[in-house]
Amino acid sequence: MDSDAIGERLANEVTNEESGGASTSNEDVSSPKEVSKAKDLSYSAPPHPRKALNHSVTAPAAVRRKLFPEDKVAMHSRSMTEKWWSQSWIPKHELKLDRLSEREKQKLIVELVKIQSDGTVEVDLSKSEPVASELFEYQKIEGFHPDRDFIVTDSNKSIPKLNIAVLVVGTRGDVQPFLAMSKRLQEFGHHVRLATHANFRSFVESAGVDFYPLGGDPRILAGYMARNKGLIPSAPGEISIQRKQLKAIIESLLPACTEPDLKHGKPFRAQAIIANPPAYGHAHVAEALGVPLHMFFTMPWTPTSEFPSPLARVPQSAGYWLSYIVVDLLIWWGIRGYINDFRKKLNLAPIAYFSMYRGSISHFPTGYMWSPHVVSKPSDWGPLVDVVGYCFLNLGSKYQPPEEFIQWIGKGTSPIYIGFGSMPLEDSEKTTNIILEALRKTGQRGIIDRGWGDLGTFPDIPEDVFLLVDCPHDWLFPQCAAVVHHGGAGTTATGLRAGCPTTIVPFFGDQYFWGDRIYHRGLGPNPIPISQLTVEALSAAIDFMLQPEVKARAMDLAKLIENEDGVANAVDAFHRHLPPDMPLSSTPPLKQEDEDYQNPLQWLFTQIALYCGCGS
Repeated sequence: MDSDAIGERLANEVTNEESGGASTSNEDVSSPKEVSKAKDLSYSAPPHPRKALNHSVTAPAAVRRKLFPEDKVAMHSRSMTEKWWSQSWIPKHELKLDRLSEREKQKLIVELVKIQSDGTVEVDLSKSEPVASELFEYQKIEGFHPDRDFIVTDSNKSIPKLNIAVLVVGTRGDVQPFLAMSKRLQEFGHHVRLATHANFRSFVESAGVDFYPLGGDPRILAGYMARNKGLIPSAPGEISIQRKQLKAIIESLLPACTEPDLKHGKPFRAQAIIANPPAYGHAHVAEALGVPLHMFFTMPWTPTSEFPSPLARVPQSAGYWLSYIVVDLLIWWGIRGYINDFRKKLNLAPIAYFSMYRGSISHFPTGYMWSPHVVSKPSDWGPLVDVVGYCFLNLGSKYQPPEEFIQWIGKGTSPIYIGFGSMPLEDSEKTTNIILEALRKTGQRGIIDRGWGDLGTFPDIPEDVFLLVDCPHDWLFPQCAAVVHHGGAGTTATGLRAGCPTTIVPFFGDQYFWGDRIYHRGLGPNPIPISQLTVEALSAAIDFMLQPEVKARAMDLAKLIENEDGVANAVDAFHRHLPPDMPLSSTPPLKQEDEDYQNPLQWLFTQIALYCGCGS
């Protein structure tokens, strides 16, 4: 897509800055069925200044009543939560750009960026130096780190037992590390609700964590990302798909943080929120609820001068930091109408373009879920940012492989794993043929993982290739000589932990970033984009991975990763960044089922009483 096309699309998005974005309320978009039935999302946020968190679990919010009845909110003087929110947003900063019209602002940005065929954003400083210099003024703001005391999680310090809503948008690989973290948080006595797409209900509940459905379909989202090579739509028909998915996600966030459990009617109201950046609307729900927000993610999202955004290409290293701002702004332009409609329902002020821009996560505590031995923490990431390590769920410890598979593995040399997880394929038969021919040419046995792309779904499969469906990678990869996959952060992590040389076949986004990291560390060949996958390229990649020195480097890194505990580090970071004067208890609270659990019938009568205005 060229700059003119971007400009035309952005021009169609121009809205009055005073109103904070166009209305999207007329679009026919549905959230999950459980949430959409007779829901009224028009809640009222508490008046400013914000009250402190209520430590106990409160009654469920009633429809058509204020989200925070005044007599239901605990009062704490000089609330640190209030201070936390007042310091978290970017302070008003007047730029020359603020004095331009929105159309002029869009035109300037279009001159600076170009969308590449692989979906990345090219940020070339030489093409529009005046615009770049203006945007670099944000560095003064992004570098702002409010003074803050942290809770130290040692044996002498109590941690509040909280209701925590974990909001995750993405594929199973995105959900998995948050599920590992949720389980560990529960060990500390927290009540954790993991809210994600309905497709993953059984996955979450089987791990013993409460589930709540978010809008959006991960298969549709993955297909959209694969077709458009990223987040930015490449054709008019793709825009409506993107918008429907985003609207469904955003509208489901508040119920995920405030509604009773859908199965049993057990009350829930979040006292803290953990989210990944694609759960757009996370910050606005947290602001409305007046609760702390902690971001976690599996790819870099915080601006740094050490490497560019995984969603951008930057010819000059001087533009690395700026690439994050530009990507943020492009995403913000696409969702601001929905966000401002959402903020209106939350009784929050709308957000305009630059002077009150709030798309960045840089002012929230942020944890990155990768090993510092793979990507170390950049020197310009301040104390709010932690690189915690990979967060493994360890599903393989309970996996019982089919006897047929065990026998096949024992019949010969260690196989090559090839699979693309949740990525859709335009021609699965063609891709399967490429894989089979490359395995034959290199004389290797292979495991083909069907995935969402339906690899290997035809009968002519040789005996030295095994077709696999739904096998935990942490059990499977140690059986393999090397792995070939799409470069999802979780799959990459599991392969590295198993000491597997790796070839990444990226489809979009951060998959290219992880492919480059693997290559530069000598753990695999140059990444092969899916559009460039051929028998010759895959054969050469397999030969590269089977070199003894490559395997040795992979095993050295695996030993370092094995000694990390990313889940423990993530939980510690969450505790450490909690506002210091959140309500603490020296003794554990009563079990929630004894303290506030209501059976469904009791809950129903409570709802009726609250609706009629006669509840206590």
